[in-house]
Amino acid sequence: MLPQQKQQLLSVARQAIEAEVSGRKAVAPASDDPELNEPCGAFVTMHNHGRLRGCIGTFTADGPLIETIHEMAVSSTRDSRFTNDPVTAAELDEIDIEISVLSPLRKTDNPLDLKLGVHGIYITRGFQTGCFLPQVATETGWTAEQFLSYCCSHKAGLPADAWKDSQTNVSLFTAEVFGEKNA
Repeated sequence: MLPQQKQQLLSVARQAIEAEVSGRKAVAPASDDPELNEPCGAFVTMHNHGRLRGCIGTFTADGPLIETIHEMAVSSTRDSRFTNDPVTAAELDEIDIEISVLSPLRKTDNPLDLKLGVHGIYITRGFQTGCFLPQVATETGWTAEQFLSYCCSHKAGLPADAWKDSQTNVSLFTAEVFGEKNA
């Protein structure tokens, strides 16, 4: 993705978050860039001085990437983990936005094939699901086993070793990650 495309997506996310937090209606984004109009999964993450303030995404998208970024940015302000401590308008200048544009999911029969810092994981069994973006492994310093186990236990609500069970589906994906700090 080109630097100007990244900048445009970050601007869309910033405008959507600012409008949502300020109680205004965000303007629907549009682009004539073919790459930004391709359907693609993405996550939008907000941090305030390194502290997570919201992270919402989707693995699949019915519409253009630019619209997905807008939708995920708005949704990130409503992240249920922060219901009692939502992002406020007074905090907006302190918020750093990061975008992860995802590759398609690829189911794996050997979860330990994942490359830490390169692959994210999406774990499902029945209606229980959990995911970690690739950068989580780098940020935490976890081993592959810890990465898989924490996703099972802390995200999917499964036993920590559920990733070893054939009834559990583990999919890998990559992400192009960029943010306001490194744009």
